[in-house]
Amino acid sequence: MTGTVDTDLHPGVDVVCLGESMVTFLPSLPGRLADVPSFARTIGGAESNVACALAAAGHTVKWVSRVGADGFGDHLVDAIAAYGVDVSGVRRDPDRPTGIYFRTATDRAADAHEVAYYRAGSAASAMAPGTLSYDDLWAGRVLHVSGITAALSDDCLALMRELTTRAPGRPLLSFDVNHRPGLWRDGSGARVLLDLARGADLVFVGEDEAAEAWGLHGGDAIRAALPEPATLVVKRGSAGATVYERGAGGAGAGAPVGGGANGGVGSGLDGGAGASVDSGLDGGAGQSVGSGPDGGADTVTSVPALRVDVVAPVGAGDAFAAGFLSATLRGLPAAARLRHGHLMAAATLTVPGDLGTPPSRADADRLVDLDPAAWGTLRLGPGWTAATEQEVRTP
Repeated sequence: MTGTVDTDLHPGVDVVCLGESMVTFLPSLPGRLADVPSFARTIGGAESNVACALAAAGHTVKWVSRVGADGFGDHLVDAIAAYGVDVSGVRRDPDRPTGIYFRTATDRAADAHEVAYYRAGSAASAMAPGTLSYDDLWAGRVLHVSGITAALSDDCLALMRELTTRAPGRPLLSFDVNHRPGLWRDGSGARVLLDLARGADLVFVGEDEAAEAWGLHGGDAIRAALPEPATLVVKRGSAGATVYERGAGGAGAGAPVGGGANGGVGSGLDGGAGASVDSGLDGGAGQSVGSGPDGGADTVTSVPALRVDVVAPVGAGDAFAAGFLSATLRGLPAAARLRHGHLMAAATLTVPGDLGTPPSRADADRLVDLDPAAWGTLRLGPGWTAATEQEVRTP
């Protein structure tokens, strides 16, 4: 199925997000954790971030997880529900606590960045095959997961292996690699994440994390290692993002959503993508078609990132995934999906926490429709999503 959402198999819910969310403590001042005098409480978790952003953008979303039967668990459930997310699939654990973490204000990639996790033995780490209902997990048109869940425990890894095994009736499986080396104490993370990604229909991965985890450099090399997903999105930081799509039907074709488990499976590590990439650095959406991993056409589209006055970088990848998924659900073409991802990321980059307020759909669509020159000169800063059409200045 190409360019449409399968509403017959999975009616009612657009996206189900599975994963741990934690109570997050943000520093009141820059500096080492040892020197920060106080922290502000908020929420954070890759999958719940995606859920909240999608709900704020007007989609029906369900979050599936486990939290402790404690005050922090109460706060998480209430805070996520306040975004309009269905939390009926969240289980409360009377024996295990809700995870929490503290972080500094610096970029996660910076040497000075510190994160102190208190999640070992958390309620979410007890997620396992058989503990969650497939009535919840397969309730949506898309099931979104990330590699973080696989790192939480052996039970969580077993659950992720089950979910990434292709099966009839499975919704489109979206997988964000989210390589976090500190969570993989035995060093197995890189190989595990590659195996899990191969079972997904849509994969998000950063060019930097692919280099760190797999020693792969550039989108073509990543596609060669991941031929199985029908759609591969490679995030290239300030350079933008590139999407590889098998059987996309050329420019303007929407992404397939629904019935993802029936997609074709590629040949493995030696099946190269073979497609050339037009970087689109002139402000446009570069697109090319090359030989795909199974001999079919792989359409490759690149869109440059926006210029953003960054307040804090944490959560931007989750926001990008939410923007891309939102546009995918609407059947928009590849370049528009990438632009919506960039806009949603910009909404989070311009706030101190993990979650920004997305622009209205009308404003987002207006910005996505800008010509290449106008897109290339657009600059967004704090508060831009609350600005009127006249205040968000475009050439």
